[in-house]
Amino acid sequence: MKESVIPLKEKRIVARLTAVSPAGSVGASASQRCPPDTRTAMTAVFSAPNRPLTRFIKINRQLKKLFPFYVNIITIYCRKRDMMNGKNIIDYTAITPEIEKYSELCMGNCRIQPELYIKHKVNRGLRDLNGKGVLTGLTEISEIVSKKIVDGEEVPCPGHLYYRGYDVERLVDGFINDNRFGFEEVVYLLLFGELPTENQLNEFNGVLSSYRRLPGSFVRDIIMKAPTKDMMNSLARSVLTLYSYDEKAEDTSIPNVLRQCLQLIARFPSLSVYGYHSYNYYLNGCNSFFIHEPRPELSTAENILYMLRIDGKYTPLEAKVLDAALVLHAEHGGGNNSTFTTHVVSSSGTDTYSAIAAALGSLKGPKHGGANIKVCAMFNDIKENVKDWQDRGEVEEYLKKILHKEAFDRAGLIYGVGHAVYSVSDPRATVFRDFVKSLSEEKGLDKEYGLYSLVEELAPKIIAKERKMYKGVSVNVDFYSGFVYDMLKLPHELYTPLFAIARIAGWSAHRIEELLNAGKIIRPAYMSVQPQREYIDIKDR
Repeated sequence: MKESVIPLKEKRIVARLTAVSPAGSVGASASQRCPPDTRTAMTAVFSAPNRPLTRFIKINRQLKKLFPFYVNIITIYCRKRDMMNGKNIIDYTAITPEIEKYSELCMGNCRIQPELYIKHKVNRGLRDLNGKGVLTGLTEISEIVSKKIVDGEEVPCPGHLYYRGYDVERLVDGFINDNRFGFEEVVYLLLFGELPTENQLNEFNGVLSSYRRLPGSFVRDIIMKAPTKDMMNSLARSVLTLYSYDEKAEDTSIPNVLRQCLQLIARFPSLSVYGYHSYNYYLNGCNSFFIHEPRPELSTAENILYMLRIDGKYTPLEAKVLDAALVLHAEHGGGNNSTFTTHVVSSSGTDTYSAIAAALGSLKGPKHGGANIKVCAMFNDIKENVKDWQDRGEVEEYLKKILHKEAFDRAGLIYGVGHAVYSVSDPRATVFRDFVKSLSEEKGLDKEYGLYSLVEELAPKIIAKERKMYKGVSVNVDFYSGFVYDMLKLPHELYTPLFAIARIAGWSAHRIEELLNAGKIIRPAYMSVQPQREYIDIKDR
């Protein structure tokens, strides 16, 4: 192809199409990344001088056969051209007058009066008026303790979380004292019900390592060709696509489900990190795209940092803190929204990929997995509006403004404080606090840690006083996790996927427990409060 005979506009198209080519070696040049058949086709399209774009469109079918990914780019280019030329383009995201009209019908005819829930004794959110969850199942996987019996009455107590009967705080202490990583050991415990011996753990780590690599060309064909700005959607799509690579996808026997779960546990870090890299390069304007294959000798936490950073470097403390975060997020009872979703979907008899994708959809919700991002945003707002971070009075006054809907997002919430179950203390936050302190010292962020500690002290008192709450209020695990991820320089887009990387361990254990013990599809009752009506002929309406 002679450069002199190609119009500037068409040269730009060639450059764009070759630059985004996901084929071949990721680290190669644009021309090298573009497959031979692709380069040949492009030469045929753009070799003649002043070739009109209509000619380009006519051979679109040939282009689609050779490199379907580029069709998206071609379509975008053509849509922009048509808009510039004043042609009508259907905007499928537009809220049209018809949609507005239909929305009013929905809102007018789909609201249920709140007093009806009280009248019919319906526990909204499956929680009673005291906040206690409705008992819907039994489990041996984990236990949450937030109350104790004193003189025959339940009273709040410091929170405890047990994995298979073992106190999480003691588990973490064991990892730290032995100077080793704990997430893989917790996965073993949650799945199999017993703590592994050293030999059993080494064997199990070998199994996970063997499953970490994704199927051939999966990154190129699935992750790179359809990047998205939301990593949870990217992760869910990848999980559902893995179904197509599994010849036994529909087999729900325990050995096969266990195999599928172990593979997903091992692959979640790669799916999440690669999804982020794809988004960052194609949609976020980053000039570099790199892929690090997971290393078999590294732990899950180490591999996340290694694959995420361009130089693959991290400190031992960084890896240990991230490992602790994974341990603390791995499981939290059968009643949390995503785990309960796993139980509900698994009870229908569906495949593993569908069940885990459903759990991911639940975790994505801001009421569940996205709270730590809100905590970070809130603290950034505090740091911008509070001059002296050590001034108790100034910090307290600004927290009151947040609570009174006068500051930050005006939602009236101090994020990271309070929990549906824990009142006196969240054991995960208690464990996390020491790691946060150590990491802040390593990063030279003692001042930021001091601000977090001050808010941790003041916020529960302010909330209890302003909201007239008589049960205890304390910080939850999200209070510190966002700060940790920020210190690790992890992108916000990966905060919730990191939650999923950890929680897939608990989801897997609960799916197996559901398949082994339930036998019945989960189908709670809903009461209709709509009066019955006589049918009206269309001519009489």
